[in-house]
Amino acid sequence: VSRQLKEEIRRGFARLEDPLAGLLAMLESSSDWKGKGHSLGYCITTELQLWIKEHPAVPQSGTKLKKLQARVLGMLSQCPANLLDPLISIYQLHTADRNYLLEHVSHLYLQGDYKEAAILSIKLKLQPDQDVEKMCTPLLLQDKANLVEDYVAEYPELQRKLLQTLDTWCDPSFNIRDITRPYQGLSRYKPEKFNRRVLSKLVFRLLERFNVDPALCPNVINQRHLRTLNYLFYKRFVEKTMTEENWADHIQSTVGESRWLQGQLVQALLRHCDARGAARWARRLRTPPEMLPWAVAQELQELHVQDRVEEVTKADNYEDSKKKDYYQLPIPRENIHFLQTWEETLQCWEKVLQPGQVVGVDMEWKPSFGMVGKPRVALLQLALKDEVFLLDLPRLLEQAEAEGEKEKLPRFVQMLYSDAAITKLGYGMSGDLSSLAATCSALKDTEKQMQGVVDLLAVDKQVDGLSPEHSHEERGVRQPEKGLSLLVQHVLGKPLDKTEQLSNWEKRPLREEQILYAASDAYCLLEIYERLCKDPESFGLGSDLTESLVGKQSKKPRAKKQLNKQEAPSPSGQECQGPRTEPSCPPAPISPRELSVVCDNMLQGLGRYLRCLGVDVRLLDNEDDHRKAAEIARQEGRVILTSGLPYQTLRSQVGEGRCFSVNCSEKAKDQALQVLRHFNVQVSLGDIFSRCQ
Repeated sequence: VSRQLKEEIRRGFARLEDPLAGLLAMLESSSDWKGKGHSLGYCITTELQLWIKEHPAVPQSGTKLKKLQARVLGMLSQCPANLLDPLISIYQLHTADRNYLLEHVSHLYLQGDYKEAAILSIKLKLQPDQDVEKMCTPLLLQDKANLVEDYVAEYPELQRKLLQTLDTWCDPSFNIRDITRPYQGLSRYKPEKFNRRVLSKLVFRLLERFNVDPALCPNVINQRHLRTLNYLFYKRFVEKTMTEENWADHIQSTVGESRWLQGQLVQALLRHCDARGAARWARRLRTPPEMLPWAVAQELQELHVQDRVEEVTKADNYEDSKKKDYYQLPIPRENIHFLQTWEETLQCWEKVLQPGQVVGVDMEWKPSFGMVGKPRVALLQLALKDEVFLLDLPRLLEQAEAEGEKEKLPRFVQMLYSDAAITKLGYGMSGDLSSLAATCSALKDTEKQMQGVVDLLAVDKQVDGLSPEHSHEERGVRQPEKGLSLLVQHVLGKPLDKTEQLSNWEKRPLREEQILYAASDAYCLLEIYERLCKDPESFGLGSDLTESLVGKQSKKPRAKKQLNKQEAPSPSGQECQGPRTEPSCPPAPISPRELSVVCDNMLQGLGRYLRCLGVDVRLLDNEDDHRKAAEIARQEGRVILTSGLPYQTLRSQVGEGRCFSVNCSEKAKDQALQVLRHFNVQVSLGDIFSRCQ
């Protein structure tokens, strides 16, 4: 605002007998101030606010002020947000009669102005005298969860009441329609945003933001634990990628003392194995016999007291003979050091912080399975050419705190990451560093100071094809490799054994399998980097790989998520025709009904998405061999949609242009867009949901 205008406004106030009444008269007679932004009304109001501070005699009291307050209250619900605070301050609404203010807000609420009623309540701090459920329900139905958070932000008691209410709504036996029925005619009503899944996400967000004890929300917590149980059973009995010991660890910590979850566990065990296995777990968890099905209770009586739970099932584990299928550490076991004291750790640092050193860095934490809070790093792995150091972070941080030297760990980590003369190798460093910052708040800016780092996740996006020295062998029904394991398979010929990935990394002592897994995860980065630097062309990388990576990664490498609108996918999403030289003419447009595809077993999400758009889709099951896709494609004239390594094998088994590789790091929607663009599929409204889902 120009100085001249400000001076003119102030002269105007000085001439008025009653500036407060004058401002109201001006605002009431003009609509200019109702728009967004800095209107003339806004300028005059804020100038008056400043002018009053300089002229303390101006503020009024008594009946005259009450009348002005009544008039200004009537205007506040139409006010732009930037005028609320100045008007409340000028007309001293905080001193107005509280019952009168509550009555006014109640009137707004009854008119259906729920948002305005809530905002005014926040500004006037009326929440303690209101019903939190009544005020927040219509806001949640209008998808205004952020306003609900602000409404309870300064009142711990209201936070607890709101969380208990939301938790009640998430009880599986609760009928959510009982809540929504009175608000059927609500403007901007979004019933699809008001369901248990959305509400339980909100509960977790509030628990974390307000640091409330999760025990306050047993329904939401139990449902999340039940999903974790189902996931653990899937990993153990369907995928068969989790060892018995590992699985038992997680089952024990998930179920805990909850009788309801113990009952769910017994039912799941009966579905996946037998009554004896269920009885062993019932005994381990001390579940009361009256809670158990009759067959399980009978087995429990027959069981002898055992110190240790035996095998629950004969689910296939990876025997030692299968270890030859996986990447093996090339250094002796005695060169892996598990460090729990600062004396040992300082010796490790002397070796790591050498100019010219190349260090593989990785971190492990206990899986949170979607519970509250960020994961805290339990193990920091540092791999050098001849040895690997595993740092027991919880123990080291505890010792440093006890000795009054909290800055020991942050100092070392910052020296390591900011030294351009030391090459740090990682895979998905950004995620690792955010977990490290959650573990030790002094490390929250490490990422901004990074120099000399190589994030192999960024390189992974460019790596093309197999290692020249190894051919691919199918490995039965095992899950397709992904992430770092797939890169290790590409470059070194064998994938990582990921059976320990979901271990409880906080439990001590670590098992031998965990130690070997953790060391391999960090050490393989050194071998990948060495191989790629020696022969970048074999992997579809530029010959200047070393020059382009080392010491220049001070900025966070960004995963290439989005495809350019007109562009074909990069090497990780290769074209079915093989490498292109000149851009060719796009194929003639077709409708979704004319496209018939078969989706490989890691692309079920993409398949379901395409089916929603009317494409003729067949999906491979998780246990199907990739080669089944080629059989179906030949028999039924379908195009194969696949990703990563299987593309190399499958494209040679079908005709030219009948196999397409999508980018496996994309979400299903983006993969679908990639497919539609490539085959020039034009989707109309009539195609959507035209096929049986």
